[in-house]
Amino acid sequence: MPQNILNAGAAEGGVSTKLQINAAAVIKAVPGNLARIIVQAPGSAGNLVLNDCATIGAAAAANQIASIPFGSLTAGQQLFLDWPCKTGIVVSAIPTGGVFSASYA
Repeated sequence: MPQNILNAGAAEGGVSTKLQINAAAVIKAVPGNLARIIVQAPGSAGNLVLNDCATIGAAAAANQIASIPFGSLTAGQQLFLDWPCKTGIVVSAIPTGGVFSASYA
């Protein structure tokens, strides 16, 4: 089983999901908790970028939660985050050809 690159002892999951994320997307436009990301396909170039903001346009380095290179991701990998987001939860970038699912509260 692939090793988790983020906090392996964090929350088990969320109460809601966003499935088949293959482009920049708003997961939740209000405060919440990003619990877990599942890598369905890691992609072939670029980074998976997660932000604490309410819109894709608001994503910036100042509100970035994580930027994970495609080469650090493997299909089936689970990224345990348990990250409180004060504004919202946004995936601002996806590796080329990447597909991910998220659980959040």
